Amino acid sequence: MGQGMGAIHLSEVRCSGQEPSLWKCPHKNITAEDCSHGQDAGVRCNMPYTGVETRIRLSGGRSRHEGRVEVQIGGPGPLRWGLICGDDWGTLEAMVVCRQLGLGYANHGLQETWYWDSGNTTEVVMSGVRCTGTELSLDQCAHHGTHIACKRTDTRFTAGVICSETASDLLLHSALVQETAYIEDRPLHMLYCAAEENCLARSARSANWPYGHRRLLRFSSQIHNLGRADFRPKAGRHSWVWHECHGHYHSMDIFTHYDILTPNGTKVAEGHKASFCLEDTECQEDVSKRYECANFGEQGITVGCWDLYRHDIDCQWIDITDVKPGNYILQVVINPNFEVAESDFTNNAMKCNCKYDGHRIWVHNCHIGDAFSEEANKRFERYPGQTSNQVI
Repeated sequence: MGQGMGAIHLSEVRCSGQEPSLWKCPHKNITAEDCSHGQDAGVRCNMPYTGVETRIRLSGGRSRHEGRVEVQIGGPGPLRWGLICGDDWGTLEAMVVCRQLGLGYANHGLQETWYWDSGNTTEVVMSGVRCTGTELSLDQCAHHGTHIACKRTDTRFTAGVICSETASDLLLHSALVQETAYIEDRPLHMLYCAAEENCLARSARSANWPYGHRRLLRFSSQIHNLGRADFRPKAGRHSWVWHECHGHYHSMDIFTHYDILTPNGTKVAEGHKASFCLEDTECQEDVSKRYECANFGEQGITVGCWDLYRHDIDCQWIDITDVKPGNYILQVVINPNFEVAESDFTNNAMKCNCKYDGHRIWVHNCHIGDAFSEEANKRFERYPGQTSNQVI
């Protein structure tokens, strides 16, 4: 299942099976010499048989892992098979189908399936399907119910999937974001290329170019592939877009979203990062680098490797020129549009608590998961800088 990263907290865990939490089990206090990530524990959970796989099937594909999605519905009358409208169908919906069928992970969610034979099934019986990606079956996803509303009713535009037994899984090294965050006032005359790639706030358009500056929150991003398959751009090299100003190709228009949010979730500043170079910057000891951007090379992140976007490269920032002093949340989301399939999207978002006084910024408690509670923000307000990694 691949190695983990970060701190190792438990060793020699011995449970009776009745404990409510692993922390309640007898265990040894960990030391640096006790364990390496090559010894990370894993589990494979047994899912009780529910028969959900009998109410869905794939047809027309070249193998049992791909095809047009057909679902079984009942009433009025006998049970019958039907198709799913392809409108807004994507990776998250495909993840649920592959899971329901026991075929592993989604590789692609397809909105057009005209190249697969539909056989005798021609009726569209489900539309408006929207999944979070964690459901056990399509029945648990939102959809239009018995009311079918499909923009393109032809059977050529019905939903399909391609499943895979393995998938990539990206994870951001949150501690590095916290360690490298700082503010820079960058002159406008050095930001023409960044403006061309929409890496500045909207207010920059009305600035007095080339005079003045923009205030940027900069930090490094180290993105690990902890999955079981390489992370590859959805688009092939033939369709990558050349950006003359920076002199590189974009293999994905949006690879990462950067946001500054208020404690209640309101966005006050945003940034984005195109994958101008997805490559293996470094790898674990027993893994060889496979992807390198030089000379129009193939892009991707190998299993067991990571890609590093340094804090000092263009667009590796959020333009906070218009942000007022206060307590905020820094949010980083990898692969935000689910453009490339992964085994788990729940670990793609990282959030940090930060305090900005108009001149300096404190960033702390960067973690993978949900936003902080109001109580956490109050504690940080009482002790500004005490738990901060640095003051800039």
